[in-house]
Amino acid sequence: MPIVPTASVWGALLGACRLHGNIELAEQACSRLLELEPRNHGAYVLLSNINAKTGKSDRVSGLRKLMRDSGLKKEPGCSSIEVHGIVHEFLVADNSHKLSKEIYSKLEEIAARLKSIGYVPNKSHLLQLFEEDMKEQLLNLLSEKLAIAFGLISMAPSQPIRVVKNLCFCGDCHSIAKLIS
Repeated sequence: MPIVPTASVWGALLGACRLHGNIELAEQACSRLLELEPRNHGAYVLLSNINAKTGKSDRVSGLRKLMRDSGLKKEPGCSSIEVHGIVHEFLVADNSHKLSKEIYSKLEEIAARLKSIGYVPNKSHLLQLFEEDMKEQLLNLLSEKLAIAFGLISMAPSQPIRVVKNLCFCGDCHSIAKLIS
């Protein structure tokens, strides 16, 4: 490389490896990233996700153990949406919002409509440890989908729905957001 790569460069490469499923390059990028930022829990999580995506679930548990032993914790995925000047935050499987019942009802409606047009959920990023039917249930509980459903029930149809997330959107959520819009 003509420059000395920073942690950002190694992190971007690691993210690209997740997209393309390149485990060998991912391990190198993760190693270099952790040399620069040993407490970067995101590097472990990304490498774990790449291992899961490529069917190496035995390595996933090893990486999680390494994180625990190092005192690192995975940051929970959080999605935020601003409606009428108030920021609403959602976590995975969040039931704390006062409109949870309506939000989950909207999610069921979205899932049924998408299924009726032949949409097949992308479960590839979910761990291989889960059964297929469990993966589909988990996909419906993701924080970004909760935020989108809340936006749909709380905003005028002409208003754009802007969801901010502290982690990357999963591929399935990205696809669904495109289909909904």
